[in-house]
Amino acid sequence: MSSIYLRNLSSEDYKNLSIKLHNIQKGCCYICQQPIDLDIHSTNIDHIVPLNTGGKDHESNFAITHESCNKSKQDAHLSVARALHRLKVIQDRVSKSENRAASLKDLLLKEDGSKYDFQYKVEGNEIKYTFDKLGNSQVNKSKIYTDFQSGAKSAFIEVPIEYLYHDELINPRGINSSINLLVKEFYKKNPQLHLTLARIDENKIKVFDGQHKAVAQILLGARSILVRLFIDVDVRVLTETNANAGSKLRQIAFDKAIMRQLNNTQYNEKVKEYQTAHKLSEDDFSFSETALCDYFKGVKMKTYILDAIRSSITTSRDNKMKDYIDFEGKGKSLPLSHSTYDKIFLAKFLDSKQILSTPMDFKTEDGMNPRELEISQICKLLSIITEELYIGKFNQEIGLNRIENRIIAQKDSDITDDHLVAYRMSKEEVMYAWTPYLLDIIKMFFHMTGKRFNQTSVFQNQFPDQLWINLRNFIRAISQLSIWKDRGLASSIFSGKKDQSYWRNIFDTGKTPDGVQVLTEGIDYAKMIHE
Repeated sequence: MSSIYLRNLSSEDYKNLSIKLHNIQKGCCYICQQPIDLDIHSTNIDHIVPLNTGGKDHESNFAITHESCNKSKQDAHLSVARALHRLKVIQDRVSKSENRAASLKDLLLKEDGSKYDFQYKVEGNEIKYTFDKLGNSQVNKSKIYTDFQSGAKSAFIEVPIEYLYHDELINPRGINSSINLLVKEFYKKNPQLHLTLARIDENKIKVFDGQHKAVAQILLGARSILVRLFIDVDVRVLTETNANAGSKLRQIAFDKAIMRQLNNTQYNEKVKEYQTAHKLSEDDFSFSETALCDYFKGVKMKTYILDAIRSSITTSRDNKMKDYIDFEGKGKSLPLSHSTYDKIFLAKFLDSKQILSTPMDFKTEDGMNPRELEISQICKLLSIITEELYIGKFNQEIGLNRIENRIIAQKDSDITDDHLVAYRMSKEEVMYAWTPYLLDIIKMFFHMTGKRFNQTSVFQNQFPDQLWINLRNFIRAISQLSIWKDRGLASSIFSGKKDQSYWRNIFDTGKTPDGVQVLTEGIDYAKMIHE
């Protein structure tokens, strides 16, 4: 965002400000910390904290940089850009001289870390230690905790970087691009809830997990790091644990469902904050989503609002589909992955661009609030789909595993037609092709009845009973197509994964893209809603 302050300066005033900032910065570029010669270097004056994240358009928020540094900076925050530039210098040097990725080890060496052995002793359930090489002979004590499952002993200690080392045995990996995001998070004062993990090895404190968190903090000026320090632990156990965490246990990482629940919490906290700031009672919702976004500039308010809606739909007691969604990932017993549910239903049924300007309590008393209608009607449609496809029909004990292969091998006697229909119609590429008809039916109904409606957010319009009947009739009719029960198609139409265009072609023409007739005719949803 351009600076009104700078634009209003005369050439002479701009030059004087450059000189002033140059003197404050002791003649060095704010980003690269290398000298600036005002007579020969091209320079820029830029905001240290960008305006769009709350920075002031004032002299106190300016810094002078080399023009080349400013153009190539890795972040809008100059302090973050400076930190990342320091790291890039180290990474380039290590890559050139040793042909490897830089790690925590290289940063520690650059920052005068990894110098001293750790002097300690264990007495009962306490570890006593000192950092006397730094001129402080105080004896510190920390409680030792014993893990119930593994028996591992550990303590929580704030360790000066002079006593920290990188554990190249357990964690030989270098620093990856995620460090940029971590630096930004720490700069915004967002704490990382998973601590850096270390162990004692030959009187050295060695970091084996969370090196990126340690790197981010050191780049931003930290001279000590809070670590969970393992004591007398079997290095083989830690090595196996660390390897598993990075491979077969990856699915434990936060998925979209969890992130949206967290954003929902953030949304509710922002609503309370807005009410407090505007002296509103906690049951006063006379403000709009637009007002929230305007008030919390620089915050992901739009994401919080939309994720709160998505989370409300997903967790609603009225959403029967939630019992048939695999939220954990890589399961074989439920028909829908969360990814499929998210991409097909939440992404298609919600307008991800719309933020409402009407008060949040608009028409709440008469049951016509647009957001409440949207949530309740999406839940109702998801429940109708669930009633027609899954409840009493999809057998979770049979699940998804090797269904078509079992049919080909004629080992499918326990697979009912209802289960097969639910399984095949729930394939992501198939769902991508048949669910758009639902939106077509909704829009056709409003057009045919001559009623004005919100075409981009159709679920914010109240659906008459007849429309619900039409939607259920269509879902029931399409689920009764013979293609879903035809076991002879297991080795052809349903072998391997087809893309959505393959299925759109079938639904539009009744034929596969290569001309094989699999339906008597293309889908005629206007006819199907009356059957």
